[in-house]
Amino acid sequence: MADNREGGRGRGRGRDREQEAPEFADRLVAINRVSKTVKGGKRFGFAALVVVGDQKGRVGFGKGKAKEVPEAIRKATEQAKRQMIRVPLREGRTLHHDIEGRHGAGKVVMRTAPTGTGIIAGGPMRAVFEMLGVQDVVAKSIGSQNPYNMIRATINGLSKESSPRQVAQRRGKKVADILRKPEDAAPAAEAADA
Repeated sequence: MADNREGGRGRGRGRDREQEAPEFADRLVAINRVSKTVKGGKRFGFAALVVVGDQKGRVGFGKGKAKEVPEAIRKATEQAKRQMIRVPLREGRTLHHDIEGRHGAGKVVMRTAPTGTGIIAGGPMRAVFEMLGVQDVVAKSIGSQNPYNMIRATINGLSKESSPRQVAQRRGKKVADILRKPEDAAPAAEAADA
């Protein structure tokens, strides 16, 4: 009889866990083992690099150090959630314009892409784009291959991204004026003169 009750409780807890879906997805990018030599031998520690995002335009990264891997990952995830940035996406799938990002010796170039392109980017950059919710982007890392610098350069570039709405607001114009092509503007100017 006691077994049935315990089984019932277990099933209920599982259902609760399914209902409260996590708000953020996280991706472990790099884990580094470091050792410190002491009198009795070696002491090992771990450093983790984690990227966190809601896959709807918010992303952040964090790093954590601890004696055990799970603790290092937990610290990194908490730090990443604290320092998230919001990035405007075009149609919720790609960037509004081409951008460059830099950090130290790390330099990255990110370009918008048509539907169906997918994420063309290497390792750490791919993790950032997946957590951000970008579906189509072409990116290239030039310079440092260190994952820390690559992620910092990517975040630096993404923080410079601006949507037509933000540009229009900054200039005190309408979004239609900002998005109008130069050849469309010439006939409109002639009509205004007439």
